[in-house]
Amino acid sequence: MPKTVADVMSRDVITVQPQVPLKEAIQILADRRFSGLPVVDESGALVGVISETDLMWQETGVDPPAYIMFLDSVIFLQNPATYERELHKALGQTVEEVMTQDVITIKPEKPLREAAKLMHEKNVRRLPVVDDSNRVIGILTRGDIVRTMAAELD
Repeated sequence: MPKTVADVMSRDVITVQPQVPLKEAIQILADRRFSGLPVVDESGALVGVISETDLMWQETGVDPPAYIMFLDSVIFLQNPATYERELHKALGQTVEEVMTQDVITIKPEKPLREAAKLMHEKNVRRLPVVDDSNRVIGILTRGDIVRTMAAELD
């Protein structure tokens, strides 16, 4: 019988809430050697993920969008809203200000093969596993899948 996400996922998920200071989230990531953490509200419902990628803005800063001047008008060559989002992340002090809100998730009953395909197609390192109420009940990482593959070799 094919393995499901529930068979492989980690169940003891460390999460943070949106109002947590960014320094605290960074310390958890560093201490635990995690590349990301689910962000949940008071009820445990998933509201985002904070990852190493989100934190890179803190270190690299943001370049203003390219523009040209034409007849005393500024014409942006890139969407200025993107710049504003990136600037917000670079200056953020809480998890909520830096986290990614559009999170790809998976249900525990889904086949592991489907999860692996989704992770590959969307180029994500982890999938929060959520129940029907969008509460985080587990997390599935690429490492979890590789370890399962290795165990099946024996």
